[in-house]
Amino acid sequence: MTVDVRGKVAIVGVGHSDQGTFPGKTAEQLSIEAIQAALTDAQLTKDQLDGLITCKSVQGNNIDIQVGPLFGLSPKYAQTLDYGTCNYSLHLATQAILSGLAETIVLVYGANARSGKFNFSAAAPSLESASGYVHVAGPAALALQRHKALYGTKEEDFGWFAVSEREWAQRNPLAIFQEPMTIDDYLAKPYLVEPLRREDVTMISDGAVALIVTSAERAKDYPNKPVYVLGIAENTEVAGDTFDDFLMRPNIKGTAADIWRNTGFTPSDIDVLYIQNPTAVWNLQMVEAYGFAPEGEGAAWAAEGHIRPGGDLPLNTNGGQLSESYMWGWLHMVEAVRQLRGTVEPDRQVPGAELALYCSTMTFLKSAASIIGVNP
Repeated sequence: MTVDVRGKVAIVGVGHSDQGTFPGKTAEQLSIEAIQAALTDAQLTKDQLDGLITCKSVQGNNIDIQVGPLFGLSPKYAQTLDYGTCNYSLHLATQAILSGLAETIVLVYGANARSGKFNFSAAAPSLESASGYVHVAGPAALALQRHKALYGTKEEDFGWFAVSEREWAQRNPLAIFQEPMTIDDYLAKPYLVEPLRREDVTMISDGAVALIVTSAERAKDYPNKPVYVLGIAENTEVAGDTFDDFLMRPNIKGTAADIWRNTGFTPSDIDVLYIQNPTAVWNLQMVEAYGFAPEGEGAAWAAEGHIRPGGDLPLNTNGGQLSESYMWGWLHMVEAVRQLRGTVEPDRQVPGAELALYCSTMTFLKSAASIIGVNP
């Protein structure tokens, strides 16, 4: 049974801190900066919030009972998700509002992993860790090798995922990496974990992001154009590598099938696409799984220019995690909302954008999708 969420919940405020390296600022302090920015955007005060959903950072902090007291916020509904990528928090907020647990909820993620020097390569003792298999770049590189073996994928095609995000980032003042990069520049870079280059893997950064979500009825009272939640979907393979072809993350296809079935939309309806991407391999897998490119042809399709500025399916117009910022993909949703409102910089604005898809995953174990739009 699928509950119809279409047009019943809307995003009315978005905000973020600066992105980069901020020694001396905690994840909670950064989160409060983002919450205040979102409140300002929505023209709300904190006493108008009756819900708080925090997303625990990679360092294990930034939970509701830390953020709430620091900001003087004690709403009737408060939860912390252990893993976010924004989709999961948005889905939880949607469920809470539809069930009557809260009416206006702020969602926030904050981290100071860069200045805190969090070790993303840490791993428990195992055969994998003894072999150096201790970072997402390792399994992602194997997944790309698998794709190359199955379909003959070329690195000069695959590189366009990173190059196109850099092109978008150059138009985004918030982006950390703005240095020009051509496909020849990309191919001249050394491997980080063959066949992945450093440019195919996200940087680590400090910062925070917040969204304010409310019922569609209340959204009409706020100054911004409401951006409605039109569909949500999730799937898991928490049994991990006991599944066949685990590296290719087949659970994503289940989420894709669900989001199209739940909403009645098709890939051709999407104006702007956002993919949470700690590595460019996630871009490759998801453009194929969601039906934007034929299976096995995602890299060649990207090389045709579809995802670049001026292309027919702009992808990660903020620069994505490869060039804008880390933030577990939360800034993708902020960018999607601003694109649909028509409020980004003119040279980055996608003309007539009305419908956006945001796809995300939890490594190889979970996948989620949201379709948002300006028409309920």
